[in-house]
Amino acid sequence: MRVAIVHDWLVVYAGAERVLEQILKLFPQAELFSLVDFLDDHNRHFLGGRRAHTSFIQKLPMARKKYRTYLPLFPFAIQQFNFEDYDLVISSSYAVAKGIVTSPEQLHVCYCHSPVRYAWDLQEEYLRERGWERGLKGMLARIILFNLRSWDTNSANLVDFYASNSQFVAKRIKKYYRREAKIIYPPVSVHKFAPSETRDNFYLTASRMVPYKKIALIVEAFRSLPSRRLVVVGDGPEFKRVKELAANSPNIEVLGYQPNEVLRDLMQRARAFVFAAKEDFGIIAVEAQAAGAPVIAYGRGGVLESVTPLDQPNPTGVFFTQQTAEAIQLAVQKFEENINNFNAATCQNNAEQFSEKKFRDEFSAFVKDCIFKSGLTFPSTV
Repeated sequence: MRVAIVHDWLVVYAGAERVLEQILKLFPQAELFSLVDFLDDHNRHFLGGRRAHTSFIQKLPMARKKYRTYLPLFPFAIQQFNFEDYDLVISSSYAVAKGIVTSPEQLHVCYCHSPVRYAWDLQEEYLRERGWERGLKGMLARIILFNLRSWDTNSANLVDFYASNSQFVAKRIKKYYRREAKIIYPPVSVHKFAPSETRDNFYLTASRMVPYKKIALIVEAFRSLPSRRLVVVGDGPEFKRVKELAANSPNIEVLGYQPNEVLRDLMQRARAFVFAAKEDFGIIAVEAQAAGAPVIAYGRGGVLESVTPLDQPNPTGVFFTQQTAEAIQLAVQKFEENINNFNAATCQNNAEQFSEKKFRDEFSAFVKDCIFKSGLTFPSTV
């Protein structure tokens, strides 16, 4: 069976790329397509030696650093790929990859990480973060996002079958695309984590420091909890602000970017992991549990599907319902009052349901089912 796999863009190795990595393992002979491929040699390991077929965006001026500025061209660019030589096309999409054009004799299966966030329910937050709420830039941005929404809705019908990474995303697919999606949770490298025999007396948060991750909010909360130590790991546009917020708080340590080995060690020793973002799934919250750390999390989004709260058997975390410093402080207090209800083994066991092997098994079965339902005849199946 001739297989092509399409990913939005290849610039980092993050959550969506971990999904792509496992799909590539299922289809080792597949050809890979992407709008751009700017991965450095250090981050190419998950592609198995492949070089992606790229679009004309790859060769535009300043594309390596400014590829996102060509957003208005993405829908056109993704539809210029030619897939006539393939039987099965799998898109890994959180932007435009699902908008590829295939024929009725081909099967298009999409693993949708999310409908385009900044074009739909996160539009206002996206504009606010960039200072584009008003003025000419704001008007142009709204026009571009309006056009992107129209294209996104129309191109949703080009997909034969959808899978999503959480119930949270499946609901968004249903609302914006009017399509059903099979829920297949993303793969987490749970086998790389092992809880420490003893937990240290510090809380941990780790993330790329962009506004919606709310790292500054977590730091603000712990500034008013001087008896509770917080370790912050990560880098990004908000790093300077986070560093300044923590400057006069001796209980808060901002480490910046750390290698995976260091982060893993911190997770395995932390008292609990603090997570304040509304994520489509939130792989790092599962990694923390795999390391034996309970999770104190904002109770919205995919984390509701990966963390078991106190009012259920075998809890692995505590939720707060508002993204405020006060809500985080109350959640930390609630965690401390109920700390004997948590244990590392329970957290680790809960994380096992999101293993890489389980993802591969479920995604393989999903594709086989799609082939059967399509009624198409291919040289072989998965």
